[in-house]
This record gives sequence, structure tokens and C-alpha cells, in this order.
Amino acid sequence: MTFTVKKTAATAMAVAMSLAVLAGCGSNNTNGNTASSASPEPTASAPADNSAANAAGNTGGDAPATTGLKGTFEIQYFVGGYGDKWWKQVIADFQKANPDLKIVEDAGPQINTQNKPKWIAGTPPDFVYIDGPELNDRQLAEDGQLEDLTDWIKDAKNVDGVKILDLLAQQPPSYDGKTYNIPLVLNSWGVFYNKALFEKNSWTEPTDWDSFIATSEKIKAAGTTPFIHTGKYPYYINGAILYPAIVSANNDDYKLLQDMGDSKVEAFKSPAVLEALNKIVELRDKGFIDKTSISINHTDSQMLFLQNKDAFIPNGLWLPNEMSKDVPADFKFGFIPSVTQKAGGKVVANTSTSTVAISKNGKNKEAAKAFLQFIFSQSQASKFAELSGAPSNIKGDISASNAPDFVKQAAAYLTSDNTVVVPTVTFNADVDKAMQDATDALTIGKIDPQGWVGRVVKVVEKVKK
Repeated sequence: MTFTVKKTAATAMAVAMSLAVLAGCGSNNTNGNTASSASPEPTASAPADNSAANAAGNTGGDAPATTGLKGTFEIQYFVGGYGDKWWKQVIADFQKANPDLKIVEDAGPQINTQNKPKWIAGTPPDFVYIDGPELNDRQLAEDGQLEDLTDWIKDAKNVDGVKILDLLAQQPPSYDGKTYNIPLVLNSWGVFYNKALFEKNSWTEPTDWDSFIATSEKIKAAGTTPFIHTGKYPYYINGAILYPAIVSANNDDYKLLQDMGDSKVEAFKSPAVLEALNKIVELRDKGFIDKTSISINHTDSQMLFLQNKDAFIPNGLWLPNEMSKDVPADFKFGFIPSVTQKAGGKVVANTSTSTVAISKNGKNKEAAKAFLQFIFSQSQASKFAELSGAPSNIKGDISASNAPDFVKQAAAYLTSDNTVVVPTVTFNADVDKAMQDATDALTIGKIDPQGWVGRVVKVVEKVKK
């Protein structure tokens, strides 16, 4: 079985909802949390909210019973940019509803690596949150590591008796027509900037590529570097710049990006791909890209951004939460899902999700399914947004919640008719790595756009064989 970086994300945002929930710290292609996140240390358990437990105990009508479970139930969850406060609370609630159930938590920033031997030995945890480094949902599914949920999820209801599929902003991914995992976090890639800094310098907040370039010119003239990215993890710049640019260049049609996800060779040779790559070349040739980008990780680039050394950074919605301890008091996050569209063109929200699944070789699948029904409830949408600083994939109105302002701001984009919401695209792990490496080479002038395509196509052709 192959374990690889997943992004998450890398994570976090396809929302077709009229509510303030959006569509997943950094998977390069799919999930929300950053694939190699130097995550905050696990925090103490938040005070338990009994409402979820009470809901679980209310099994009247069609609501499924998720109480009275016994045995040992093992949960694996990665602690990255979203933290672990929500996990601590929801697990505590589930434990209250099932006092005879022994819950084992496998959690932390390195848990995917630490638990790798369990997966290889065929003794994995019962339930897994697929996020962070060393886990790739497509690979897990293709390697036969996940339980087939295709038939079960069709009619599965949450603790309130509501059909789970009806609550999801983004539907589960399909692998050869089968469902193995369900999106929990709904995130959007995009470009962050400091609104306070822009107001101070009278810089125009970008709405498209032309205004992005024009503002970057002013920023550079003022002595600030316009743009920094995470060279060690190039899926950040791919997710927030390259992929939205491909969709915009393809007449706002994300089918081309999906064809790339399916490793269709001709998709990578499309003129839209070259047009998108040339936008990165323009940033490079205008001297807008911080030269330290190529050698630094996500937290280093984010720190320079927070210090106003750089004005723009491509990232996912987990950024403010991940760097919460380092955000200056006068820093005001601004966010736009894409800056690569033409003037008057639609914004492109390239979503990433972090999913949950049940292990095929899990020992307590009954508890795992009950836990799925427990967490996918409307009451959890606001809780997740408040405790993780990111939107949940559960449809729900968070406008009156204590969710961060930038999350609500992102929701305004994602519910707008002027936004193209791109369903999460998962790439083959080898192809994804090839695209990341090629983009890094492109940003420092080692190759041109044709060279990028040539490199990646070779890997795609190998994968197809």
C-alpha cells in the first residue's frame, strides 16, 4: 500500500448552499489540512456540549440508534491547521452517549506516520480522518483499505433522522462508481492578504488578474515583495493559483481539471493549461515572487506573510487558525478564492476536502458507522466552524455563530452566482508529485510552460500504462 502526501490540501470548498458554509491545512489536491503541517500541539479537551449526546439518545421516529455501543472503538485523526478542539468535544459527546464503549484516540501531527505499521499489518483503526501527510484517499480506496459505503450511505441517516447525503454541501468522491469516504471539512484554496496593510497603503484589493498585477506593481514599488508561496509544498501555489487559472482559461469549465485528475494525457496538453502556467511565469518575470519561497515550508512562508514581508500568499482557509498564536493584533485577513480570472470574469473557488472513512479491516464497524451518523448532523456545522476555524461540509447557517469573520467572508464568495465552485479533484499521487516539482522548477526559471507539460505528461503516460 502506498502512502503519499494528500491535500488535504492538500483541503478547505464546494458549497452549493444558500447558507454560510463553504466548500478543505493543505492537501495538494483533495483535502483540507496541510499535508506536512507543523501543527499546533494538541489542546486540552473543550467543554463537552451535551446537545449532540442528547440528540444521539433521541432515537424516536427514523433516527438511528447510536447509543448502547460496546467494545473498543479506535479513531485516527490528524491534528493539523484545524487543531483538535472539535474532535475532543465530539468524541466526548459520543462517549457520553455510549458509556460502555472504550474509545481509543490515535491523534497528533505525526499520527499518519506513526500508524502506518498498523495499516500495513492489516490492523488499522476502525475510523479514520483522512488528512495530512502520508494518507491519500484515492490510494487508500484503490488499495482496498477502506470499507465500501456505496449501499449504506444511500439511505444512511444521522442522529436526527435526516438523510446524510441531503446534508452534504459536497457529495462523496466516487472511485469506479464506489463510495469509500465522506467529506467532513469543506475548504477553499485562495489568496490571502492583510486588509489593514492595504488600507494603510491605499492598495487596491484585487478582484481579477489585471488588478492583482497592478496592485503588485505598487506593492513592489513600495519596497514590499508582492507574493510568497511554499516551495517545499508546491501544492499550495497549484491549488490557489494554477488550478483556478486553468478553469478560468477553459471558459470557467472545470471538466478539464477533472480530466487531469483522471490522468487523461490530452488534458495536460490543453492550451488552457499553458495559458495558466504563463500566469506563474508572469509573476516570476516581474520579480513578484519572494526568492526565499523555493526553499521554505508552509509555516515559514506564513510567518513572513504575517510580518508583512510579503503582501499575498496562496493558502487554504486553515491558515489563520494554524498561525493563530503568531497573528499580530492589527492584522486583518482578506481572502479571495482566485485572482487569475479576467476582468469581469467569475471567481473560481478550487475546493479541497478532508474526508472520513471506515477501515475495511476495522474490528468495530458498528461503532464506526454510528460515529459517522453522530458527526454528520446540523448541530455539528456551527461547532466545527467555531472550534476549528474552518467550514464543515454539513449544510448549516453559521452566520450567527462565533465562526471567524474570514470564514463568513469566504462563504459570501462560495454562495455567489459569480463564483465557479470546483468540486474537489483528486490526482494520482505520482502525477500530483510531478506537477508540484514542475511548478517549483517553473517559478525559478528552470523550465518553461512547455517543459512543465512535457515533464508531467511523461509521468501521466507511465501511470496510464
